[in-house]
Amino acid sequence: MNIFRKNRFEPEKRPQIDDVLLRSLLCGEEIDEKKALNIPAVARCVNLICETVSMIPVKLYKEEIIDGKRKTVEVPEDARCSLLNEDTKDALDGTQFKKAMVRDYLLNGNAYAYINKSRNAVKSLNYVDCSNILITKNSDPIFKDYNISVNGQTYKPFEFLKIMKSTKDGARGVGIIEENNELLKVAYTTLKFEQNLVSTGGNKKGFINAKNRLTKEAIDALKIAWDKFYSNNEEKMIILNDGLIFQEASNTSVEMQLNENKNSINNSILDIFGVPTTWNWETFIKTAIMPILKTIECALNRDLLLEKEKKSLYFAFDTKEIIKGDIKTRFEAYKTALDSNLMQIDEVRYLEDLEPLGLNFIKLGLQDVLFNPETKQIYTPNTNQTNFITRDSGGSENEEKIEEGKEGI
Repeated sequence: MNIFRKNRFEPEKRPQIDDVLLRSLLCGEEIDEKKALNIPAVARCVNLICETVSMIPVKLYKEEIIDGKRKTVEVPEDARCSLLNEDTKDALDGTQFKKAMVRDYLLNGNAYAYINKSRNAVKSLNYVDCSNILITKNSDPIFKDYNISVNGQTYKPFEFLKIMKSTKDGARGVGIIEENNELLKVAYTTLKFEQNLVSTGGNKKGFINAKNRLTKEAIDALKIAWDKFYSNNEEKMIILNDGLIFQEASNTSVEMQLNENKNSINNSILDIFGVPTTWNWETFIKTAIMPILKTIECALNRDLLLEKEKKSLYFAFDTKEIIKGDIKTRFEAYKTALDSNLMQIDEVRYLEDLEPLGLNFIKLGLQDVLFNPETKQIYTPNTNQTNFITRDSGGSENEEKIEEGKEGI
């Protein structure tokens, strides 16, 4: 006689949890990209960073040695820059392409784009959602290698542009969702808790005290009325019969500190993305944007340059575009560059899309002395004199002399 026999197929009875926030935390609700972007602080940071990066153009530069001096010049009209900045030859344009890549990089830690080539020429850059990517790695922890599969088709790593966050194997990165899942889970469940409060009209939970024992029919009727009262706005009130008293439940510590918790969570999310809690544009660029730009530049140099090009060519973002929205900061930067002779007037006018004035001069110490670096002429306007800087062939290599000219410029 088995008196301890129990029906093993009988479903386990669990206590019902009414509190939305507590139920979500205890049930371990997983956070995905869609849920993460429902959190206002996450959406704000992702959109702000994506928009900022997308407006910065990528340029190709070349290092050359001319007359024994190393110089850096921009490579004009390179097809790869056009693909990155303007038309990817895919469904996305250059701006949308950057936004999609940065969004995947931040949230999922992986951003992929197929490099469509004809021999050595890049024909298009085709963005691929990271959810469609399957990585198969080898088991060697030293000589790491992997393949990329898309819809059953296998590709080699060099066929893709890959931007990864916090990666250890070069194949898979770790995004904000995985790296900070618990924080995002608390933020999301807090949002759901507020949604529940709004949907119930802010009605508080409580208890019904009855002096006498209620029949089953009375209890069922009371439950239905109570459910309608909390689930929609059609029922404005509930009539309690004689002997029934509603006792409001006291606020939990979470409800009492909801605003404080929200502010703390939002500040933590901003810290994750590198966005300053007290807004400062310069700090935002340094902490949130520049690290991403450097990561993307490294990926572009690795995947879009030929091996022979890597010796002299490199991609870099033209960060001057960042300050174009702030005219005061932009013009102060130009003034500093002009005063320190890092730029000439026509170079500044070119950046501002203005016609050149033909003033090929660099200002020297007294501000009224002009120097022409091509002809080696120094012109002093107040004396209307021109001097020439030439090398003395009879002297040492470092000696120079100034010959006075007869006419002004």
